[in-house]
Amino acid sequence: MNSIWFFEDSNLFKLLCPHKFKAYQETHEFEDYKKSDYIYFEEDSANKIYLIEKGKVKIGYYSEDGGEVIKAILTKGEIFGEKAILGENKRTEFAQSVDTLTSICPIGVDTMHELMRDNESFSLKIYKFIGMRFKRLERRLHLLLFKDTKTRLLEFFNELKEDYGTQCEHTGDVIIRHPYTQKDIANLIGTSRPTLNIIMNELKDNDQIDFNRKEIRMKMAI
Repeated sequence: MNSIWFFEDSNLFKLLCPHKFKAYQETHEFEDYKKSDYIYFEEDSANKIYLIEKGKVKIGYYSEDGGEVIKAILTKGEIFGEKAILGENKRTEFAQSVDTLTSICPIGVDTMHELMRDNESFSLKIYKFIGMRFKRLERRLHLLLFKDTKTRLLEFFNELKEDYGTQCEHTGDVIIRHPYTQKDIANLIGTSRPTLNIIMNELKDNDQIDFNRKEIRMKMAI
């Protein structure tokens, strides 16, 4: 199963990082962040996009009451800050490292526009990626507003199945090897870890899934 976050089985880091292009190699540097370091804050200038070479990045914003709302947790090969390509001048969200060491490949907006102008096929892929990400975030927001926690979790499993799932030839089960912790999953579906554990164990008791720290096995269509 091919992930919508990846193009033609090549992650975005491998496809886009300026380090690949001779014109940018000498001036391009990676940026390293420790756990809890912010890459950018809300209201910061939006003059770069970023590719994750290593680690994980949390994308979110703060509600009026000060609560943290997590929009996405991204991993190696994924892109963020992409709204700058469309003309966003200031960030409407924050980006924060959630791994002990996260390595980022920054790309200036002007550089990205040059790459897109030079390659029409590449440009179309970028716009397709942005459109698909917006669609997914819109769907997740709808779930947070209108659906119960179990429904949100099942929908998230379906996303994981699209992105990381492989089907077992012998049993027909879908095996999902994913990079998320239980805390990540709880944040993404807007619930607490204890509630998440209760629902996952309920699904396991009903023989719908089995799971461990890095793998979920979907035993039937859910």
